[in-house]
Amino acid sequence: AVVRAESAYDPNAVSSAGAVGLMQLMPATARQYGVKNRRDPAQNLLGGSRFLRYLIRRFDNDLSLALAAYNAGEGAVMRYGKRIPPYRETQNYVRKVLAFYRRARQARS
Repeated sequence: AVVRAESAYDPNAVSSAGAVGLMQLMPATARQYGVKNRRDPAQNLLGGSRFLRYLIRRFDNDLSLALAAYNAGEGAVMRYGKRIPPYRETQNYVRKVLAFYRRARQARS
């Protein structure tokens, strides 16, 4: 669901902020999670998944907060009292990823 929302499955996607690849990793995040080539799908997915796992744990398994932190940064979520920041982009992002996630889970049932 994150890959669909972030890059629409394009391993060469680049955002205006400089995020790259399937999970749209920023350079510092890629370094932190051992990603040497952000355009390499396997490295990008592994690094992005590790980052997302960290955020899920950081926010006590609250997937909405983890996704908000993935989009806006964990500092933004903390500044707003462990709530989804009032940024339209982030609020739409969380709704979109959760909808993709629910659809994917239903399709497997």
